[in-house]
Parts: sequence; structure tokens; C-alpha cells
Amino acid sequence: MDIENRSIEFIPENERYGKPSRLFTIWFSANMQVTTLVVGTLGVAAGLSVFWTIVGLILGNLIGTVFMAGHSAQGPHLGIPQMIQSRAQFGVFGAGIPLFIVVISYILFTAANGVVMRDSIKSIFFMSDNTAIIVFGLLTLIISYIGYELIHRMGAWMSALSGIIFAVAAFVAFQKPFSAHAFSASTHGYINSAFMLVVAQAASWTLGFGPYVADYSRYLPKNISTKQTFWFSYIGNALGSTLVMILGAILAGGIADVTKDPGTGLASLFAGWSRPALIIIVLGVLEINVLNLYSAYMSTTTIFTGFKGMSRVSKTMKFTIMALIAIVATAIAIGTQYHFNDYFSDILVAQIYVLVPWSSINLVDYYLVRKGRYSVPDMYNENGIYGKYNWSTLTIFLVAVLVQVPFMDMSFYHSYFAKLIGADVSWIPSLLVPGALYYFVNRRRGLSLVPNLSAHQ
Repeated sequence: MDIENRSIEFIPENERYGKPSRLFTIWFSANMQVTTLVVGTLGVAAGLSVFWTIVGLILGNLIGTVFMAGHSAQGPHLGIPQMIQSRAQFGVFGAGIPLFIVVISYILFTAANGVVMRDSIKSIFFMSDNTAIIVFGLLTLIISYIGYELIHRMGAWMSALSGIIFAVAAFVAFQKPFSAHAFSASTHGYINSAFMLVVAQAASWTLGFGPYVADYSRYLPKNISTKQTFWFSYIGNALGSTLVMILGAILAGGIADVTKDPGTGLASLFAGWSRPALIIIVLGVLEINVLNLYSAYMSTTTIFTGFKGMSRVSKTMKFTIMALIAIVATAIAIGTQYHFNDYFSDILVAQIYVLVPWSSINLVDYYLVRKGRYSVPDMYNENGIYGKYNWSTLTIFLVAVLVQVPFMDMSFYHSYFAKLIGADVSWIPSLLVPGALYYFVNRRRGLSLVPNLSAHQ
């Protein structure tokens, strides 16, 4: 298989290929892994019953995936990576600000996955803690460098393999006894603060795919409908994340310990088949780690090419950038591996504060203001119609972050309303405020910003 030649540039029509069904397998398999499983355990760990945890997980996933799939639909239409398109809202240089935050977020998630898989890798092959994290990082780098086609093929294979693993795990789980109140819909076992937290965490998980989801649909032919792109992405992501999180909640109800070491905890359900199950489990997390590194590279490249006016990146530079990102993520993983629980909880919540306002602005611009009409060449030109900085958008982005401060809740900061409500609900204003402000400021400009231009001109 050839190494991918394209990176941040526009994908020409004669290089487009594939079917939208690929989007189902890549997003279904991306969620069929134990990091998703851990998210499902958090409500039960906070004292919520299994039933109410499941209700919160379903609600959060259904809401969050709407925005994720909305971004995915941009890929075939524009034929460029997700964050390049942000230059139309923030300016060619100004887009570097949300991009920098996106890069940090995905580096942290890449590091987190290395920590999650450390003990699982050691259970397969004997090695030290640090070596296990390094090996996982190296495999992530190799697959990410080969690129788009291998990533999609991996998604197709892992949909089947991981699907089998989690289906068997669910079957085994339901053979175990449950407490009398575990699946009761009564108010017994309902804690409002914990329920709101579960909804926020599930929504955060799915919203977190937004800044890179179009990276994996941009090679699809232009004539694929927006509805097809949206629904294959939506159903794949919502189904995968919801099913795995529900399984996590059930397991956390006393069946298996999947919080400290989710890989080996899940594999323990397979008795004599635990070793091959563990290999598939590691591969499942490796896939999501590849998505994180690949798109962290895309965002990093988008930042510095904006300032240098570049539209293409050589394979040597691509490998260099990816390797540097992988080294940073691996170093973070090694340094934080023994304090992982607070670390993971904080980054899961903190990404809401910065990624959701970006998502709201991007979607309002695409669907309501410009209605899909952009000049792709101008996204690579600092002197083009999108300019160097769009100060109104950057101001809206800053306001969107600030309005969340009274609602934030992290291990080191508990805001007034977070303590009053008992949960972090900042994702609600972070969706509504920037979208409304952006539309109000730009509603009269709309298509006049790109007169007589098609999306690919």
C-alpha cells in the first residue's frame, strides 16, 4: 500500500473515490474500544444507577453526534481537511488560535490512550511500563504516516473484530447477576448532578470528533449527497459510542473492574481466550490513536503553512511533523501515567470549553451563513477574501470561552453554578452563545462574501 501523497491540500476530482458507507465503519470502529468504555463507567462511579447512567449516555451521544456528523458532511463538498476550512471563519492566520488548541487536545488524547493501553500491552508481551507506551506510540506513528487508505481499511476490519469482542463481552455480562435496583427507572439511584455529568461527558466525547471528522470524508466524490455523508457518520458514531458506553456502565455495576485497567478488565471476561481478545482490544485503541495523531498533524501543518503560504507538504516534512507530535505525546504519557484518572477526566471536560465554540461557529457559517459556498484557493492565500485575521470571529470565540467560566467544573476549579447545579453544564452555553453571536454578526453578508464562486473554484 502506497504512502498517502496528499495532506492539507484540496483533493482533485480525479483522485476522489470510495463510498459513504466507509464513514459508518470508521466511526463505528473508532468507538468500539475501551477508552469509550471508560466514559460509560463514570456515571456509576459517581453514584448513579446503571439505568439512569444509560439514559444519560444515550441522550449525550444523540445530541453530540449531530454536530460531529454535520462536520463530516463538509468533507466531500469541499475536499479539504476540516481545520483548513476554519480559515474562512477566523482568517488564514487567525485560524491558528483554535487550531493550536485542537493540536493540544489531540496530543493529550494520544497520550491518554498510551496510558490506557500500557498494562494491556504488558499482558501480551512482557516489557516495562515506559517501553509499552513507546511501542504503542511507534505503531501509531507508522500507521498514521501511511495515511488515509490504511486508516479506512483498518476501520473496516476493526468494525468486525471489535464488534465481535464487545458483543461477546455484552453476552457474558448479561449472564452475571445484577442488583435489584440496577435497571430500575425509579428515582432510587438518580442523582441529578451525576446525571448531568454523564450527559456532558457523553456529549463531549462525540463533539470531540468534530475538528477532524471531515479529514476522513474529504476523498469521497463530490456528488455524494450531504444526507448520505451525514447519516452514515451519525449512525456509525452514535451506535458505536452508545453501545460501548452502555456496556461500560453495566460492567461498572459490579461485573468487572474496567476503570483502572480497562483492557485487561474487559479481556478477563474471555477466560482462556483473554490473550487474543486483548490483542484486538489494543488494536481498537490503536485505531483511535491513529485518528488523533493523523489529525493533530493536519492541524499543526495548517497552522504553520498559513503563515508561510504553503498548500503542500512533502513526505519528509510530513514524517518529521508526525514524529515530533508522537514524541511529545509519548513523553506526556510517560510523565502522567501514574496520575491518570484526574488527567483523563479533566481533558474530557476541558475540550468542551474550546472545541465546542469552534464547532458552533463553523457549523453556523457552513449551513446558515455561507450555505456551503467557499473559495478554496482563498483559504490558502493570506491576501484572499478571508484575510489574515477575522477579529469579529476571534472576539466571539473569546466571549464563548469566557461565558463558560461560571459553569466550569474541573479537579482544580469548581465554579459557582457547577457547585449550585452539581454538574458542569458549560457545553450548553458553549454551543448556543457563539453560534447565535456569529449568525447575528454575519447574517447579512452570507453568499455576498463569495459571489459567483463554486465550492471548488
